[in-house]
This record gives sequence, structure tokens and C-alpha cells, in this order.
Amino acid sequence: MIIIYLILFIFVLIILILKCIMVKLPVKCPSCEEQLRVSKLVCSSCETEVSGKYSLPVLMLLDVDEQEFVLQFLRNSGSLKEMANQMGKSYPTVRNKLDDLIVKLNMLRNEE
Repeated sequence: MIIIYLILFIFVLIILILKCIMVKLPVKCPSCEEQLRVSKLVCSSCETEVSGKYSLPVLMLLDVDEQEFVLQFLRNSGSLKEMANQMGKSYPTVRNKLDDLIVKLNMLRNEE
């Protein structure tokens, strides 16, 4: 009986993880492809609303894979060698991915 509950728990956990991974905040307008801006923030506790026009943080403009790469980079204290080992890729491949990401971040910053 415990095994059934354990399997059910793992199944639910996997579903929750997949839902979290697949949720992506849109950053481009679906009609004209211009960059979206945040216009309202709402407190989930007291429903206080703050309105205005705010730019999204640059890291939010990265796609999910790029965001995950940045998080992994930070978790590994910037060790590309360790990241390459974990990812099963060569150091130059990981270095090139980082270089591409730096170029993209610089371009996004210049667009602000």
C-alpha cells in the first residue's frame, strides 16, 4: 500500500514539475511581436494593485532553456567545467553557449 502512495506521489510531483517548466510568461505581443511591458501588479493576499508601465527584467526575456542555463551557471559558482560534466557536453560547447548568451543579453540591454 505504501508503494502505491509513493508511486502516486512521484507521479503528481512529476506533473507539477512539468507544469512549472512549461509555463512561460509571454514577452512578445502575439499580434505585432513588440516587447510586452508589465502594467499591473496585484498582491495575492490583500488584492492591493499597483499600476504603471514597467519593463520586464532582462533575464525574463530569455527563453526557458537560456534561463535554466543561467541558473545552472550560478548553482555551479560559474564553473563551466562542472557544467560541462553535468550536461555531458564538452567545455568548448558550454563556453560557446555562454558566449552566445552574453551576446544576447547585451543586445537585449541595448534595446531597453
